[in-house]
Amino acid sequence: MTLQLLALGKVSTVSGGEAQQELIDIELFKKVDLRVGVVKHAEKVAGSKKLLRLLIDVGTEVRQIIAGLAEWYKPEELVGKKVVVVVNLKPKKLMGFESQGMLLATCDQGKPLLVTIEGDAKPGSKIC
Repeated sequence: MTLQLLALGKVSTVSGGEAQQELIDIELFKKVDLRVGVVKHAEKVAGSKKLLRLLIDVGTEVRQIIAGLAEWYKPEELVGKKVVVVVNLKPKKLMGFESQGMLLATCDQGKPLLVTIEGDAKPGSKIC
């Protein structure tokens, strides 16, 4: 097993067996702006089996996010959910729609499971 220590903001790698992971320093991680968002509307993207078009309140505005969740979630299941949104990701066009962020999810046996927020967190609350 190889272990390289993270020193003074430099990216290092850790390897053990087959796994190899690139490490980032805390300053790079701090640049990712994660916020609580509330799904206000969700619909399938016409012509796509995988994509959903979501309108998400992130506190200061409502963002359109295109997410590859249609195989696992019905649009009506998402409305009202509090999700974690990357709000400072560069916009990207998908199927003619501009996606203005990304949702956090984990994968369980190939199925994405959205990271959701419980309690009274308001839209736009910073994840710390």
